[in-house]
Amino acid sequence: MPKAKKASKRHRFDYNKDRKKLKKQFIKKYKPRIEHPQIRHAWDDNKSTARNLQEMGLTFDPNRALPVKKQRLIGEDGEFKAAAGVVTKPYILNHLQEEASLPEKDTKTLSSDLIEFVQHMIREHKDDYKAMARDEKNYYQDTPKQIKRKINEYKRCHSQHFDEFMNSLVPQPMVE
Repeated sequence: MPKAKKASKRHRFDYNKDRKKLKKQFIKKYKPRIEHPQIRHAWDDNKSTARNLQEMGLTFDPNRALPVKKQRLIGEDGEFKAAAGVVTKPYILNHLQEEASLPEKDTKTLSSDLIEFVQHMIREHKDDYKAMARDEKNYYQDTPKQIKRKINEYKRCHSQHFDEFMNSLVPQPMVE
């Protein structure tokens, strides 16, 4: 049988390849940086990824953890059980569950221009959305429903500012 052409070729050193860069690429691919500190500290470089995750109570292959049931003909009995590994590091799983159960803070904000627009509209027209749509400051020609949505978004995202703004609009009784 004939040999492959490259098999008989003499190997020469390639001066044009950056060996340092190749090594960094190799390390980056096979030893990725783990962002989560708990998992990073419990990680054992001598074990495989699947083994490390199994010890933490996590899964490497979600198809094995929760297998998709195959359709079977009537009368066939054969139960499939997922492989249950021994969890030696349960504290990581507990920490991840605690972290996931914390409520996520709503970080959505509105632009200062939109806040000014909404405040101007409320100051001038109160609850009359049709008048707001005809206002000369309505540069983008928003419809009454669009303006109403923007006001509701402002109420939701900046509820404290909205309450303060509405309280400032209420005329204060004059003291004599």
